[in-house]
Amino acid sequence: MTLDTYAAAVDDLDPEPGEVETAELVVTDDVLVKAFVLGPNAAVDPHEHVDATNVFHVLEGEPTVVRDDTEETLSAPAVVLNERGAVHGARNDADERAVLTASLCPLP
Repeated sequence: MTLDTYAAAVDDLDPEPGEVETAELVVTDDVLVKAFVLGPNAAVDPHEHVDATNVFHVLEGEPTVVRDDTEETLSAPAVVLNERGAVHGARNDADERAVLTASLCPLP
């Protein structure tokens, strides 16, 4: 048995181009950690969490992370803090999948 929940959650995810597949890695009363596997040309549309902080952890690939009016293509590993109320999202402009987790705390 392993303490790591990442591999079991995302190894079998293989989204088609333009699609995003997700898996919940941790769900408690006060935090959610969710994996987003982005196929080529897929995106997590920009959105905001007014009452929660969101942290992206780029684990595979080179997604372009969007926060407010800024975009940056990042290589794994990378960490991006999205403060409460910041409009944030990500897209995968590459030919290979990109994987990031989003940690949301506290839960709304």
